[in-house]
Amino acid sequence: MNEPNKQQGGRGLLIGIGLVSFSALLLELSLTRLFSVVLFYHFAFLSISIALLGLGAGGVFAFIRRNWLSRWNAGEIAATLCIAGAISILVVLEVVLHSSISLAPTGGNLLRLTILYLVSAVPFFCCGVLLSVVFARLAGNIPRLYGADLAGGSIACLLTVPALNWLGGPNTILLSAVTFAAGSAVWSESRKLKRAGMGIVAAFVLLIAVNGHGRLFDIVYAKGMYRDSKWVEFARWNAISRVEVDNQQWARAIVIDADASTYIMNIAPEGWAGTVWQKNLMSAAPSPVNILRPTGDFAIIGPGGGVDVLRALGNGSKNVTGIEINPIIANDIMRGRYADFAYHLYQRPDVHIHVADGRSFVRNSKDKYDVVQMTLVDTWASTAAGAFALSENNLYTKEAFREYFDHLKPDGMLAITRWEFKSPREALRVVSNAMAVLQQMGVEDIQHHFIIVSDGELDEDGRPVLVLTKKSAFTRAEEIAVFEHLERNKNLALIYSPSEHSRPAGVHPVDPSLRWNPFSALIVSNDPIGFAQKYAYNVSPVTDDAPFFFFTLKLKHMFQDSELEKGIDWKVNLGVLVLLIVLSVSIIAVLAFLIIPLLWYAPAPGQSPWPLVYFVLIGLGYIIVEITLIQRFVLYLGHPVYALTVVVFLMLLSSGLGSILSSRWIGTPTRAWIPILSVVALVAVFIIVLPPILQTTVGWPFALKLLTCAALLVPLGFLMGMPFPTGLRAMAPKATAIADAEVGVAVDGGRVEWAWALNAASSVLGSVLAIMIAIQWGLTVTLIVAAITYLAAAALSPTFRGE
Repeated sequence: MNEPNKQQGGRGLLIGIGLVSFSALLLELSLTRLFSVVLFYHFAFLSISIALLGLGAGGVFAFIRRNWLSRWNAGEIAATLCIAGAISILVVLEVVLHSSISLAPTGGNLLRLTILYLVSAVPFFCCGVLLSVVFARLAGNIPRLYGADLAGGSIACLLTVPALNWLGGPNTILLSAVTFAAGSAVWSESRKLKRAGMGIVAAFVLLIAVNGHGRLFDIVYAKGMYRDSKWVEFARWNAISRVEVDNQQWARAIVIDADASTYIMNIAPEGWAGTVWQKNLMSAAPSPVNILRPTGDFAIIGPGGGVDVLRALGNGSKNVTGIEINPIIANDIMRGRYADFAYHLYQRPDVHIHVADGRSFVRNSKDKYDVVQMTLVDTWASTAAGAFALSENNLYTKEAFREYFDHLKPDGMLAITRWEFKSPREALRVVSNAMAVLQQMGVEDIQHHFIIVSDGELDEDGRPVLVLTKKSAFTRAEEIAVFEHLERNKNLALIYSPSEHSRPAGVHPVDPSLRWNPFSALIVSNDPIGFAQKYAYNVSPVTDDAPFFFFTLKLKHMFQDSELEKGIDWKVNLGVLVLLIVLSVSIIAVLAFLIIPLLWYAPAPGQSPWPLVYFVLIGLGYIIVEITLIQRFVLYLGHPVYALTVVVFLMLLSSGLGSILSSRWIGTPTRAWIPILSVVALVAVFIIVLPPILQTTVGWPFALKLLTCAALLVPLGFLMGMPFPTGLRAMAPKATAIADAEVGVAVDGGRVEWAWALNAASSVLGSVLAIMIAIQWGLTVTLIVAAITYLAAAALSPTFRGE
């Protein structure tokens, strides 16, 4: 039985491989967006583990059942798997949308999470079986096959953002089913299978058209709670988030990823003075900054529905710049459907709204401001990269604070509001960051550079706390103005001011319990790192190398019955615990679906296991480098989604080219150490030169920055694409050792499938380990770990000598 011509290495083979790879990566990336809404942003990271597990388990199945699969040619198997994979994607979508999973550590939640995990792996399992069968039967074409595989994935990276923006989360997942089913027409020589595949394509295209506005597929449960859509007036997806507007009568609530919210106020700035709106706005978040700089120039990062913009204008500002990262909020809502409701707030001549990343905009701005303001700006919702890889942000780092200070006028101030609790941590960390920067700027008397105000007494549920800090010292007149403002607004409480003891009699005295508090202790200590070491929470300054501002638990608290407060930030601190759970589930899944099944079919006696360890190390190294570089380029490109698409696209495309040329450039597998050591050398160079290069060129036009990314990443990706196919060629059956060339059944014990599965398994675990290393020790250490794994792989490359 001869394989079809396209299965012998023709163009049809490469198109088929590319389509399947495209579908798998598009599904993986779009699932991260869906998981962020339906579950919590921590779980978005799960899709990477799910995809890699499914691919690896498919390789194991292809190995174990290779004799059974030999009854059909590769085209029939591939076409059938394309149809099965497409149908399973629809099942995955339904399961995800109807999964009620909360963060409660209960058996029920764990069971539902496990079901979702396993069901979501099915399409990737189909992809893994298909790729493994084709790679094993056509081992002579592995470089070209691997190149087509990576090329298909790179195209998916390019199209994920436009697809999410135009189609939305559920429809993008359905699009991956369309391309998966279309693969059956490429692979199959059977008219029956071709018709079935094209019929499924037509059905899914119809579903996408009908579901254009979420009529069939939309969120049912989110964050473990049933979503009642009767109050929803507007809903739209993009690559950043899912945004809806809920009718709350007195206002409209913009809800982001079914969690964070911001409000649109139904009043004009000129008409608010003396009204209940003014009182509500003043108490919603402390606003002494507007009292101190009533007519100042404001730069507001993350204005959302415009409350801070309205407050600034209402107090007298004539120039407000807003930097909103989400175009749905800025354009579709505030300048579009709800422009009349908001009295055209974002279209006023004294308001300048920019759709951009806040920090990148400020960094590249040539303007100076009286106030740089951020009020409860969270970026917890994951992008298409998923959870911790991109969820923690660069808005709250020492380097960011330095840039904010540099864009203030000589007497300007930084105003940051965070939720704070009876045992402070978030606003306290803001103070810690600001102290570190002021010390770098040569400020000696730190105590006179802060005023801190709370919206009521701190409790376990959290209150907004405003941290005001200046490059210059606060004057006595400014302090008195704040005291008088607090006297008029009894709900506000002073937490810290430079000269509490000199306050005039009768002017809003500080609660005695607040006279000496963690804020005072931190500021008076003049040692943010030393204070953090002794404090219950990790409130040390945050850097761009480890930008995990919201993770304030110390590692020891994750493994003991802590008495720490479980405020609303607890779900953020649960992130590392969730990562540990994901790692545990991944290890169990890898053992159950990859390692244990393969142990029943161990390599023949006398064959060295070290070549297989090589594939484990290559998988670890690649995924760790990729995840670290995504984080590195977030700030440079100005948007997490751009970092994802650009980095992964360039890495996959260049790795595909490296794979295609590996057999010509490397020759024998024993020389795999050459590209591996080259990768180690480049990673070492990146550790030293990448931060200054990105810092120097960050102000360049976007097109030039893209070229810079290509110049940096393409050589690295090209070299990283060589070790895997080079090793795989060594594991493939020799031409003289093939028992049945017509069906491609190998007699070497299926070590191609072993290598494929172990590489996938290590990537599953490595994707989690990379983030855990970054959280604890930073991105630089994470790259060092990647370099070490590649060095170990280079040491094992001579073991291929006997292959």
